[in-house]
Amino acid sequence: MRTEFVLGDVTIHRLVEQETGFVPIHEFIPGLSPDLLEENRAWLAPAGLDASGKVVLCFQSYVIRTPHHTILVDSCIGNDKPRPTRPTWHMKTDRTYMDGLAALGLGLDDIDMVLCTHLHPDHVGWNTRLQDGRWVPTFPRARYLFSARELAHWQAKNAEAPLAHLVDSVLPIVAAGRSELIGSSDAIGDHLRLLPTPGHTPDHFSVLLGKGKGTDALLTGDAIHSPIQARYPELSMAADADPVLAAQSRRSMLERLCDTATLCCTAHFPSPSVGRIRRWGEGFRCDPV
Repeated sequence: MRTEFVLGDVTIHRLVEQETGFVPIHEFIPGLSPDLLEENRAWLAPAGLDASGKVVLCFQSYVIRTPHHTILVDSCIGNDKPRPTRPTWHMKTDRTYMDGLAALGLGLDDIDMVLCTHLHPDHVGWNTRLQDGRWVPTFPRARYLFSARELAHWQAKNAEAPLAHLVDSVLPIVAAGRSELIGSSDAIGDHLRLLPTPGHTPDHFSVLLGKGKGTDALLTGDAIHSPIQARYPELSMAADADPVLAAQSRRSMLERLCDTATLCCTAHFPSPSVGRIRRWGEGFRCDPV
């Protein structure tokens, strides 16, 4: 399984925390009809669908090393987090993520920035760790970059009713003075630019990598979750805040990548998770690299 990609003076590493059957695929993608699933089962089942009919998802971060910075994009699930509706996330205590970071030769002090494409629980979990009963920034030197609009949205939701992942994985970063608010189309240093891909959440963004205006790779975040959504971009998943806008963002992103050399680095596709986008009828496919 390939986990490192060298693009000029930038290196991308996959940092995988879990890869598993998640929930029944019809629950995950409500618009996927039984007939359409059967029509596509032969190519989807080897990796994207398990024997019980659950969608297979990879939960991972990407570590980007540029000549000047080491950047963690999305911080995955985390340990000790109360997530009772997600048994494989709930009060987890394993060493998988930290051992993976160490295998890259990195310690907690080596991360310069944590960039969150959006603020869902499986993208902010390792923002913090439990220390002496308190949630503290996992990466003590890092600046944590959040979309200002995205953060405001979730803070308002949290004010209505507390959200566990805001309380344990986002608000402690703000309180510690480690957060930096950005716009969803900002440039981050010399090698990263943000691409607005709203719909999954109000100000979700994807990440473009490349010096200047070049685009060597695109990190999708949750603009897409499963290969079946590349084949049929109009299929939105159950947690999309605005399914119509999410579908528009997804198709626009895939059109941008289609038949180019740009690597598509997905957050949740089954391993190897990284490929190049090619046309497939009225939709697309992701050919692994």
